[in-house]
Amino acid sequence: MKTVLVVDDAAFMRISIRKMLEKNGYEVIGEAENGAVAVEKYFELKPYIVTMDITMPEMNGLEALKAIVAKDKNANILMVSAMGQEAMVKDAVLSGAKGFIVKPFKEDSLIKALSKM
Repeated sequence: MKTVLVVDDAAFMRISIRKMLEKNGYEVIGEAENGAVAVEKYFELKPYIVTMDITMPEMNGLEALKAIVAKDKNANILMVSAMGQEAMVKDAVLSGAKGFIVKPFKEDSLIKALSKM
């Protein structure tokens, strides 16, 4: 089973992503509300995939992505961005993100993006 760490500063978004994933056979093994917690939990839980919001307090998703990829080049990180963050998405992909989806997204878009990882 593919394990997932869900990272988003909005609790409702973490719950929504968790429900979509669990319904499609993924196991959510952790959640993080900001990038700093995400980096800590990534190395503690060792998930197969991370869904990473970009805009968050303390440490944003781009900084967290870079911190994780610096220590684990094989990290499977899917960036989750809001409309209008195209420059950040490009930076994320160049920094090692394996894919991205734009909010708001439908369940099939999320699962399709994850299945490519």
